[in-house]
Amino acid sequence: MSNKEFLYNYLNNAAPTGFESSGQKIWLDYLQPFIEESYTDTYGTGVGVINPTAKYKVVIEAHADEISWFVNYIADDGYISVCRNGGSDHMIAPSMRVNIHTKKGIVKGVFGWPAIHVRHNDKDKSPTLKNIFVDVGADSKEEVLEMGVHVGSVITFDDGLTEMNEKWLVGRALDNRIGGYMIAEVARRLHEKGEKLPFGLYIVNAVQEEIGLRGAQMIAERIQPDVAIITDVCHDTCSPMYDKKTSGYQKAGNGPVLTYGPAVQNNLLDMVIETAEKNEIPFQRAATSRSTGTDTDAFAYSGKGVASALVSLPLKYMHTTVETAHKEDVESVIELIMAFLLQLENGHDFRYIK
Repeated sequence: MSNKEFLYNYLNNAAPTGFESSGQKIWLDYLQPFIEESYTDTYGTGVGVINPTAKYKVVIEAHADEISWFVNYIADDGYISVCRNGGSDHMIAPSMRVNIHTKKGIVKGVFGWPAIHVRHNDKDKSPTLKNIFVDVGADSKEEVLEMGVHVGSVITFDDGLTEMNEKWLVGRALDNRIGGYMIAEVARRLHEKGEKLPFGLYIVNAVQEEIGLRGAQMIAERIQPDVAIITDVCHDTCSPMYDKKTSGYQKAGNGPVLTYGPAVQNNLLDMVIETAEKNEIPFQRAATSRSTGTDTDAFAYSGKGVASALVSLPLKYMHTTVETAHKEDVESVIELIMAFLLQLENGHDFRYIK
C-alpha cells in the first residue's frame, strides 16, 4: 500500500471515540513492515515498536478517534434525537449526511432541518442539541429498530477526504488521524532509509482523546517512556472570526506549532526548536496557560513524570466536516520528528535541574 493510498483509506474510515478498532487495524497493517513488534491494549490503543528490548524509551504519539454522535432517543414517528460523543458541533449538523453504525451494517441518514420558506427571520431558531434530529427514512420507531439502529448506536458524518488547490487536504477527522498518518510516515521513512536508532521507539496511536485523553493515560502507564513527542492539531487563527489577541497567531502553511506551557518540558522543547532551526524546518510558537488540552498532558503527568513536547499541525475549521490542513505543514511535522529522533542520544537526561 502506498502512503497516499494509506492516507485516503485511513482518513475516510470512520473511527469514532470508543469505536476505533477498524481504523486501528488499517493503521497497524500499514505499520507492520516498518516495526519489530506491535500490540493493542484493552481499549484499542495501537502501538508499534522499534528496538523493543531497549531500556530507554521514546514515544511519538497521535490520537486515533474522531468526534461523533450517539442515538439518544427514537421517537414513535421514527425521528432520532442525538447526544454528543466528544466535541461534536450541533451548529453544523443540519443538512449533513450521516452513517449510523450498526451490527447489520451502515444505515444512511440525514440531519434534517425545516426549509427557509417556513421559518420566520424574527423568530428563527438556531440548531441546538434539543432540536437537531436524524431522519433515516423510517415512519415508525419499530422500522428504525428493524434497521438495526438502537439507543447507543454511533453516528458519523458521511464525508470523505478531498484536496483543494493542490495544496490543501480537506475532510472530517483530520483531528487527529492526520497525526496517525504522520507518525506512521516517520516509521516508514526510518525503515526505508535504513536508519538505526539507539533507543526503543514506540509509535503510539491512542484512543479516546476526544473525551478526556483516556487512551493516552492508559498507554503511558503501560509503556512508562522517558520521552514523549505528541502530535495533534491546533487552530489556524488567521481564518475569519478568530481573535488573535486571545487565540494567538498560527497560520496554516507556516509550519508546525510548538507550544509553551506547564506540561511541556522546557529542555525537551528547546531541543525540538534547535532541531527545527538546524534543519531549516519552519515552525511557529504558541502558549497555553494551563493544560494543552492534548495527550501531552496525559504523558507528561504519568508515572514519575515524562519529558513531553507537543508538535501541532495548524488546522482550519476544526470539528467540522471540512477540516483543512496544508500539505507542506504535514511534511514539515514529519521532517521535524524525524530529525529530532535522529539526533537524540540514548539515555538523554532532560531533567530541568540536574
